[in-house]
Amino acid sequence: MDRIIIIGTGQGGLQMAASLRQEGFSGEILMLGEEPGLPYQRPPLSKAYMANGDAGALVLKPASFYERAAITLRDGVRVTAIDRATREAICADDTRHVYDHLVIATGARNMRPPIPGLQAPGVHELRTLTDAAAIRAALAATRHAIVVGGGFIGLEFAAMARAAGIAVTVIEAAPRLMSRALSPPMSAHFLKLHRDMGTEVLLDAKAARVLVDGDGHVSGVELADGRQVAGDMALIATGVRPNIELAEAAGLVCQNGILVDGTLATSDPAISALGDVAAFPGPLGQSIRLESVQAAVDHARHIAKRLLKAEIAPYAAVPWFWSDQGKYKLQIAGLLTEADEIIPLAPPDGEPATLLFRHGRLAAVETINAPGIHMAARRLIGCDIQTLRAHDFDLKAAIKAHA
Repeated sequence: MDRIIIIGTGQGGLQMAASLRQEGFSGEILMLGEEPGLPYQRPPLSKAYMANGDAGALVLKPASFYERAAITLRDGVRVTAIDRATREAICADDTRHVYDHLVIATGARNMRPPIPGLQAPGVHELRTLTDAAAIRAALAATRHAIVVGGGFIGLEFAAMARAAGIAVTVIEAAPRLMSRALSPPMSAHFLKLHRDMGTEVLLDAKAARVLVDGDGHVSGVELADGRQVAGDMALIATGVRPNIELAEAAGLVCQNGILVDGTLATSDPAISALGDVAAFPGPLGQSIRLESVQAAVDHARHIAKRLLKAEIAPYAAVPWFWSDQGKYKLQIAGLLTEADEIIPLAPPDGEPATLLFRHGRLAAVETINAPGIHMAARRLIGCDIQTLRAHDFDLKAAIKAHA
């Protein structure tokens, strides 16, 4: 294998290139990315970057890293097609790049609700550094921000805006916050935390249209029930969708992402996929797609090992996630899917935690400001409930007893 091309220059794409070198690949590595500039971290865009505006702190590796590692990075280049017959990635500038193996790390893009008014000045979305810079510039003149969507990004932004003294209303169509990611008890706890911050949270509230003033600037959001929420900024944070168009056009099997097997190979063995765009076999026998830095980085490392070694076990890393919302660090280990028993923990000197079980085995753990418990949980996913009950559900004690 002489040449590997990576489409996508996010954190997963960079990890793919770095891991190939770490595993001993000596051939050519070409990274093709549509976004200009060096690969950078996205999670801080809604948090630290909003506070300090330091774009340089987001950069994952300096330009010298790519030179030392003999990695060719072409930014600001859009790949328009994949020719599987000739094994070429075709770019918008008509250049064609031959590959021996191709890794698709195209990530996801924001999903915009089908409501009128989204093009009005003052309506923002947050996915890229350019988006974040525009929002940060607008915040100085913002009095009341409306957040459409009560997921991680929307709530991280809401907490940041409240800390800056800006009035915030969160509009969530579901009956609870972060409903795809959290258990009902933890979701209810975060509802209280945000309301205690002074954020107005409207649940079961569906945005119907963006309202504008006489100058065409956003002036609020109207709900499906006719209520109107006034505001001079609107952040649309209603989830993402995977960027699978290249893969679909190339004839790869796609289903809520690019379908990959346990080795993260697509239906074409010469092509792999990772990160937000990859739908891989989950623990319940169904394919899952995880929108997290951890998944992208772990996928990249796994693919690199598979490409450089003949035998490798199927990908089975315990997923974990985090979200910083004000002074509260939410961490999740495992997957909540089909959990059938929830055991809340209430430490006397800290924030609550939640244990979720599936068929009598630990499936996931949610914690707030408890990194030690989170790290223990990542080692205990799959442990039977009887073992944990014997230790009064003290995860650290259970690890020590069975070390």
